[in-house]
Amino acid sequence: MSKSGAMDLASNLGGKIDKSDVLTAVEKYVNKYYDLATSFYEYGWGESFHFAHRWNGESLRESIKRHEHFLALQLGVKPGQKVLDVGCGIGGPLREIARFSNSSVTGINNNEYQITRGKELNRLAGVDKTCNFVKYGCYKEIYRVLKPGQCFAAYEWCMTDAFDPDNAQHQKIKVIWEKDLAKDSPVPWYLPLDKNHFSLSSFRLTAVGRFITKNMVKLLEYIRLAPKGSQRVSNFLEKAAEGLVDGGRREIFTPMYFFLARKPE
Repeated sequence: MSKSGAMDLASNLGGKIDKSDVLTAVEKYVNKYYDLATSFYEYGWGESFHFAHRWNGESLRESIKRHEHFLALQLGVKPGQKVLDVGCGIGGPLREIARFSNSSVTGINNNEYQITRGKELNRLAGVDKTCNFVKYGCYKEIYRVLKPGQCFAAYEWCMTDAFDPDNAQHQKIKVIWEKDLAKDSPVPWYLPLDKNHFSLSSFRLTAVGRFITKNMVKLLEYIRLAPKGSQRVSNFLEKAAEGLVDGGRREIFTPMYFFLARKPE
């Protein structure tokens, strides 16, 4: 971890939560999870909080960008069109797709800190005139705002690919095609989090990089540059990473179940 990176991480830890309240928020992390975890995600993973189908010789960042371009191509996004990104995080995919397709993208998110951070990143990327964020807390609006014939595409975490044609709710949106993209990935989707894997391009995610980050966070908290409770946030994110790797090896879930749906005309 570079000195500047460590200071950036320390200054952002806790999101919009007051530094003195971080430890209390950790105790109630279900409601404050993204306020606490976003800075760690961005530092270690980048601006796009998702996995990607990855080819041999392809870096993690390259695979993530290609994954986002694939999504835009499947939707047929064209210059000047308006696109809605539901559950947009801090807007990494939003910005990439907007630049790739020359479209205008609005992100929906229910986390105030991620929206604030996303707006700042939009400004730095020069897309703040065409891309924006709004706060909204549910997916139920998707079907309502789609016009007949318009499409919705997503990558989802799934435990099953079951589809019940007799279920009226399943029939509300026509699925054009769907596939678990992780199955055909030459590089396992969980590899960046696997402690047995070493990569210079994704050094922060390796065992060594995570060890350095963990101890740097511990030091920053000790000297009070990072708020109290930061180390505990780091620890539960580490546990989550271990669970993802274990689940990925056993193929009991996928983070890349892709589907393209069209609202009936």
